[in-house]
Amino acid sequence: MDFLLDPNIWLAFAMLTALEIVLGIDNIIFISILVGRLPAAQRDQARRLGLGFAMVSRLLLLLSLSWVMGLTADLFSLMGQGISGRDLVLLLGGLFLLYKASHEIFVEVEAREQDGPPATDSAAVKAAGQRLFWMIIGQIAVIDIVFSLDSVITAVGMVDQIGVMIAAVVASVGVMLVAAKPIGEFVDRHPSVKVLALAFLVMVGMALTAEAFDQHVPKGYLYAAMCFSLAVESLNIRARGKRQALRAQS
Repeated sequence: MDFLLDPNIWLAFAMLTALEIVLGIDNIIFISILVGRLPAAQRDQARRLGLGFAMVSRLLLLLSLSWVMGLTADLFSLMGQGISGRDLVLLLGGLFLLYKASHEIFVEVEAREQDGPPATDSAAVKAAGQRLFWMIIGQIAVIDIVFSLDSVITAVGMVDQIGVMIAAVVASVGVMLVAAKPIGEFVDRHPSVKVLALAFLVMVGMALTAEAFDQHVPKGYLYAAMCFSLAVESLNIRARGKRQALRAQS
C-alpha cells in the first residue's frame, strides 16, 4: 500500500486521466451525434454501451501491451513508406470517420431522413428500431477501437505502471459518462453546433489518415480551431436568442 502514498503515482494518474479525457473528446462527439438518431428512450443505454465498449477495448489493449507495441513494427513498405499494423488501423479508422462525418453532414444539411420512410406495422417498427440501435452500437465500437489504440500507445509513452494506466482509463470513462449526456443534448438542441461538431470529426479523420503515413498533426491545433469555432457559434446562438426575445416582446 506504500505506493498509494507516492506523490509521483498520483501526479502520473492525474496527468494521464486528464490526457485520456482530452483524447476522448472526439469520441464523445462521435457517440453523441450517432446516439441523437435514436429514440429518446434508447439514447442513455446506447451512450452507456458505447462508452462501456470504449473502456473495455482500452483495458484489453492495456493488458496486451506487448502485442500493441508490436503493431508499431512495419509490416510492409508502400512507395518507400513503412506501413505498420497501427498505421493500417489509423488509416481505416480515419477513412471510416471521414465517410461517416461527411455523410452525416450531407443528411443534416439536406434535411433528409437517413433510414427511409417510417414503417407502419408495429412489429416492423420495433425490428427497424432494433436494427438501427445495434447498427449505431457497431459503428461506435469500430471507432472506439481506433481511438483506444491511439490512446493506449500515448499512455504507454507517459506512464510505466499498468495499474496507473488502468485506473486512469476507468476514471476518464467515468467522467465521459457524466459529460456525454449534456453534450449530446446541447448538440441536439443546436443544429448549427451539430454541423460544427461533424466538421470537427472530418478534421479528426484527416488527422488520423495523415498519422497513418507518419505525418503527425498535433491535436492541440484541432482543439484550438474547434474551441474558436464554438466560441463564435456561442455568440451567434446568444444573438439569435436575444433577437427571438425582442420579437416575442414586440
